Amino acid sequence: MSKIGKKHIEVENLLKEANITDAKSALDFIIKNSHANFNESVDASIVLGIDASKGEQTVRGSVLLPNGTGKEVKILVFAKGEHEDAAKKAGADFVGAEDLIEKIEGGWTGFDVAVATPDLMGLVGRVAKILGPKGLLPNKKVGTVTLDVAQIVSDLKKGRVSFRNDKGGIVHASFGKISFGVDKLIENLIALLRAVKSSKPSTSKGKFIKKLIISSTMGVGITLNPDEII
Repeated sequence: MSKIGKKHIEVENLLKEANITDAKSALDFIIKNSHANFNESVDASIVLGIDASKGEQTVRGSVLLPNGTGKEVKILVFAKGEHEDAAKKAGADFVGAEDLIEKIEGGWTGFDVAVATPDLMGLVGRVAKILGPKGLLPNKKVGTVTLDVAQIVSDLKKGRVSFRNDKGGIVHASFGKISFGVDKLIENLIALLRAVKSSKPSTSKGKFIKKLIISSTMGVGITLNPDEII
């Protein structure tokens, strides 16, 4: 058994004995028992009361985390003219149109988020089959198809994250780093949960956010009551 495996088991045993009563004690436990040799992300798995097989019940949106994500985000913007200039001034890492499409068609996807102005979405459609499966296709619902490219680039750099439920009806999202400390992580978690809650489909009936599990990248999962947090 690997060294990490042994440590993981030790933390699982500690969790059984710990008195985890709320998000604060859960995050305190996660931070104190982080055993990776890097600054781990802290992740949330939000179990939703939806029928994920129904398209009209898809939960999708974005949220600007008050304390950011702690990650450096590489942003690509499909834009021309004044919007191209605005994107560059706002700090976008890659800005262009046909030239970027050709690079992507050649197999390049060296960015984390793609933004596009509405007039270029027809062009972007050429690489939809490449970007879509990777979650990189610009989308109006999460704010990445817009004429205000400067604002979305700024927000993404500050810590705007997108979320979407998977086939099991669960939203997975990171909401910070171990180094943030308990207070900043709680603020980010509350913002994330509120954003997910506000994205409830009108056709979803009954309890919407059913369960919340949080953990660090290499840590154990801790189940919390989302109602007590938001």
